[in-house]
Amino acid sequence: MALLADYAITPDVFDVTSYSNEEVCRLHLKEIRDVMRTEGVVRDLRAGAWRALLAGEERPWHRRGKELVKKLATQGRLISSPPELPAVPGDDMAWCQEALASHARLGLTGGIIVTGPIKDAYRSETLVARVDRLDGAAWWSSRSPAIRLRRMSPEYRQQLDLILRCANSIQFIDPHLNPMKERYQDFADLLAGAGSRTPAPLIEIHIHRRRGADFDQLESDFRDTLGKELQAAGLQADVFVWDWFHDRYLISNLIGISLPNGFDTSRGEDLTTWTRIGLRQRDDVQREFDPASGRHHLHHRFRIPYS
Repeated sequence: MALLADYAITPDVFDVTSYSNEEVCRLHLKEIRDVMRTEGVVRDLRAGAWRALLAGEERPWHRRGKELVKKLATQGRLISSPPELPAVPGDDMAWCQEALASHARLGLTGGIIVTGPIKDAYRSETLVARVDRLDGAAWWSSRSPAIRLRRMSPEYRQQLDLILRCANSIQFIDPHLNPMKERYQDFADLLAGAGSRTPAPLIEIHIHRRRGADFDQLESDFRDTLGKELQAAGLQADVFVWDWFHDRYLISNLIGISLPNGFDTSRGEDLTTWTRIGLRQRDDVQREFDPASGRHHLHHRFRIPYS
C-alpha cells in the first residue's frame, strides 16, 4: 500500500438516510475524514459532477460530510477524474459503476467506499468495501505509516506517482542531491513525473553548499542535467543552496515523507524505509526551509530552466 492513496466514495456514504441514525453516519464519516486528510486523496468523479452533487440540497447530506468535501477541496485532495460512463449517474449504484470505470482507466491505489446495499451488488468485487466494514478490505487494513522499498528509480516512481501527479507543491530536500553524480542520474525522470498538467506544480530542490562551491558552475550543472527534462514537462524548479543540514524529505501539500537516503539510487538490492510524517511535522519541515524563517543560512538560489 502506498503512503498516499486515492479513493472513490459513492454519494450514499454522505447521506444520513443510509444509516440507522445521524450519529452513526457521523462516526463513519469521521473515520474517513481522519484518513483522507493525512494519507489520501479522493477522485472527483466526472470532472466535478460528484462534488457538485454533494454541494447541492437534493438529498439529506450529513453536515460533517459536506464539511469534509469542502476541506478536501481546500487542501487540494479532490482530484478531478474525467467522465467514463455515457451519462451522469442517476443513483448510487451508477456512481459505483462510474468509480469502477475510472479505476479501469487508471487504477486506484486505495479503493471504493460505499454503503451496504451497494456492496451487496458487488459482493465479489474486492475493490468495493462497506463504510462500516472497511477493516475487512485488504486495501484499507494494509495501510501503514512506513514502507520498505529498494533504492531503485522504478520503485521510487511507483511510490511517488500519485504525489507527483496530484500535488500542487513539491519540495525535494536532500543535502547531497547532485544530478551530475551517477547515483542521482534518474532524478530528472522523477521530476518529469510531476509535469504535463495545468497548472504546473511549484517545485523546489533544497541542497547544502558544497565546500569550495562555485555557484556559476553549480547552476550550469543543474541546468545541463535537469533543464531539458523540466522544460519538456512544462515545469520549473527553484534550487535553494543552504548551509549544512542532514535529514532528507519529500514535502508536498498532500503528504510529507522522511527518506533516510534521499533521492539517490543503488544498482544493488539495497533497501530503505520511507516514513510518512504527521501534518504538524510536515509543516515544520516546510518552515525550516523557508528563507523567511531564518533557521538556515541561504547561500544561493536559482531557477531551472531560466524564467
